[in-house]
Amino acid sequence: MGSDHYPTPDVEGAVMAAREYGVEIILTGDASKIQPILDSQNAAGLPLRIVHAPEMLTMHDKGEELVMKARHKDAQNSMAVGLDIVKRGEADAFVTAGNTGAAMVTSLFRLGRMRGVDRPALAPPFPTASGYCIILDIGANPDCTPENLLQFGILGSVYAERVRGVKNPRVGLISNGEEAGKGSELVKGAYPLLANSGLNFIGNVEGKEIFGGHVDVAVTDGFTGNVLLKSTEAVAKLIIEKIREAIKGGGPLTLLGGMLVRPALGKIKKLLDPSEEGAAPLLGVNGLVFIGHGRSDALAIKNAIRVAKEAAESKVLDAMKSAIEESLKK
Repeated sequence: MGSDHYPTPDVEGAVMAAREYGVEIILTGDASKIQPILDSQNAAGLPLRIVHAPEMLTMHDKGEELVMKARHKDAQNSMAVGLDIVKRGEADAFVTAGNTGAAMVTSLFRLGRMRGVDRPALAPPFPTASGYCIILDIGANPDCTPENLLQFGILGSVYAERVRGVKNPRVGLISNGEEAGKGSELVKGAYPLLANSGLNFIGNVEGKEIFGGHVDVAVTDGFTGNVLLKSTEAVAKLIIEKIREAIKGGGPLTLLGGMLVRPALGKIKKLLDPSEEGAAPLLGVNGLVFIGHGRSDALAIKNAIRVAKEAAESKVLDAMKSAIEESLKK
């Protein structure tokens, strides 16, 4: 019940994932709305079932009202019901394309934090020259402490290694200069913590190091990360649009050249398309939670389930808990 056009993309994506990956998928939400979509998908025999949740959390749920809906013991909204299924061990991960704030708050109340983690962080992969870089946080925590950034570095490093397959991930601290003394008071405070953490810390990084593929995990506060995310998405969209305008307005030869480069442009567009990853992990809660865009289509939902499946199979949750426990001993 989370996407902007729920429940159609959510259900269609779940059917695609069940068919392709062979995983059992539990759909939580209004059964009267979900069942007709499921019936239209020729899903008989697939490992799909519905758990009825008559209520929803929306963009209008904020403040105390959201907290009450998130924490109430007998909450019947689809997020709370789904997260309780994970908490009981009946599912390995929770995937949603719903309200990010509601998903984070409900996850905290239903699953709790990992021991040693003060705040969970959203950690999407950004495309780079050599693959992807995980950046965290990108919006869950606008205000952070140096200790929060250290925890982000540990969580991101384990996730990059276990789920993304990066050996000994390079961890960078986002700053306005590469030198150790550069940055805000937050950055200056986090630098020595990361340097002495045992992580493969490469120091401060700027945008050119991130997008140049010189770092695998980049840590920052949620305010900076969110500005970076939205600016990156906007610039990528602008470049694609300007290339299209130049091709259309360049005359017959340019149009012909545009047809020849269309496959290459398609690959670039795919690289920049958030639906290819589907969802970002919420790292630091005591369970696997993945949050996608509200505008997710069926492909994005399917890929979000794939990422959740890979995370569950990699035992990344146990690995993150162990890494955080080790950091508490230092």
